Amino acid sequence: MSSFKGRYLYTLDAKGRIAIPARLRKSLGAQGSLVLTRGFERCLYVYPQEEWRQVESYIRGLSFLDARHRFFGRTLFQWATDVDLDGQSRISVPQELLKYAGIGGEVLILGVVDRIEMWDPAVYDEYQKSQPDTYETVVEHVFQRKT
Repeated sequence: MSSFKGRYLYTLDAKGRIAIPARLRKSLGAQGSLVLTRGFERCLYVYPQEEWRQVESYIRGLSFLDARHRFFGRTLFQWATDVDLDGQSRISVPQELLKYAGIGGEVLILGVVDRIEMWDPAVYDEYQKSQPDTYETVVEHVFQRKT
């Protein structure tokens, strides 16, 4: 099971490749094969195969009779692509996904427990500023005791 954490600033190279930080690679173990897809809030998600199988399992449990479930599955899977780390621990990112996320130069890479997120730093900054709640008020909600 993966455990990604941390914040890293890297650069997209001219061929559309992004290096995976060494500390995040440690959580990949021997897995060099990843799944890259569209995330939420204009970022990209990178999953190790083990974690992606759990996402697939969840999607399989959704009802194909529900239009929202079908829409979600189609959207997630149409952008999903298998990627492998190259010799310099980089992944190639399709142009369509770079465009969706607004990534063109610098890349903010976040470790988020079971996945890696890739953001354009300006998009992430705007996302942070647009949140209606503060970190502290969200913590109160997330860790609220159930009675």
